[in-house]
Amino acid sequence: MAAAWPDFVTARVAGHTLDRVQKRWGGSHLLHGRQPGPDAVHFSSNDYLCLLGEQALVMAQSTAMRRPESELLMSAIFLHGDNPASQLERKLAAFTGAEDSILCQSGWVANVGLLQSIANERTPVYLDMLAHMSLWEGAHAAHARAIPFMHNDAEHAERQIRKDGPGIIVVDAVYSTNGSLCPLAEFVEVAERTGSVLVVDESHSLGTHGPGGAGLVAQLGLSRRVHFQTASLAKAFGGRAGLITCPSSFKGYFAMESRPAIFSSGLLHHELAWFNAAADFIAAADERRAQLRTVSAEAREALAGLGYNVSAGSEQIIALESGTEQQTMVLRNALQSRGIFGAVFCAPATARDRALMRLTMNACLTAVEIERLIQVCAEIRDEVGLANWRSTRCLRRAPRAKPATARPPVVRHDSLEAAHGTV
Repeated sequence: MAAAWPDFVTARVAGHTLDRVQKRWGGSHLLHGRQPGPDAVHFSSNDYLCLLGEQALVMAQSTAMRRPESELLMSAIFLHGDNPASQLERKLAAFTGAEDSILCQSGWVANVGLLQSIANERTPVYLDMLAHMSLWEGAHAAHARAIPFMHNDAEHAERQIRKDGPGIIVVDAVYSTNGSLCPLAEFVEVAERTGSVLVVDESHSLGTHGPGGAGLVAQLGLSRRVHFQTASLAKAFGGRAGLITCPSSFKGYFAMESRPAIFSSGLLHHELAWFNAAADFIAAADERRAQLRTVSAEAREALAGLGYNVSAGSEQIIALESGTEQQTMVLRNALQSRGIFGAVFCAPATARDRALMRLTMNACLTAVEIERLIQVCAEIRDEVGLANWRSTRCLRRAPRAKPATARPPVVRHDSLEAAHGTV
């Protein structure tokens, strides 16, 4: 029998169970729903380029696991000299156009560890309102002042900086809730005018954007003007690790100052082997990147034509912004009952009454699967109350946007739009 919880723990767990699960969710679980059947179509994986199961990568990893030499399971802080991890860090730095890079245990560790190591209680950290939660957590870990600015609004960020002083500007290259692109060149200019550091999370653009998949920073020619890039390698790279690009001189400092990195074990040889092979595969995957852009644009255009407000984003992440958690459960059930499985996003990933269903495109989706998604979304509009969604009402009030297919396949700075998200 486990030890009894004190009242403050019991009250918090009971509050979630009663107020959220029982009252708002009706005893069901908002994020789960039905078990997918064999004919289900999945729009929930972050494996954008379909690397999982690629035989060249699987063989590279399995070969590393079968090697007879021993390895040490320890914190990466103890690694020195020319070792497999540092070799991969140099390779990934070259891949992104950076001077050097640091491997971390996850994207969360990369973001929290970086901000905790470069900010302190005197440092203002300016975060896009839709920046990933790990970036907010990094500011909190540093005991820094976390100051939000309006989504993709560089002018508002600069006003905040003029008021509170130079600090660290934090943005995502592609935002994970709605697939909106950051106008990175504008934020680079703000950082340079105000003497601030710029951190760009490339988790949803590394591998999918830029020359050879080098990311949006590289695509826009900004590699030498962005101080730090971070990324989860659990997206297009299909593994489980994180990355920070940085000057070589920063690595020794980070190893001694980043608590998440210090107090976690480093990557093992078979994990390094996967990412080494993945980097080569991704660099040559132009056809898959083109296919990802094609299916994303087709799905966006068709959904917009059906009356869904997908105007907040432009990339492979598509948000059906249903609103309340109750409305989102209705949407989830309608989709899943017809074999369409996306991912529900709700608080704390979104504001409380800005829940949504995220549909994530990948390069292996077929025309038949995209057509099935569109047919289902057409069929369920009345069932899910599409006309009454807050995002739909906003669409009726807003000027008509250009269709997604009007975007060029290679995004330049002058084609980026400040897409003020509604989540």
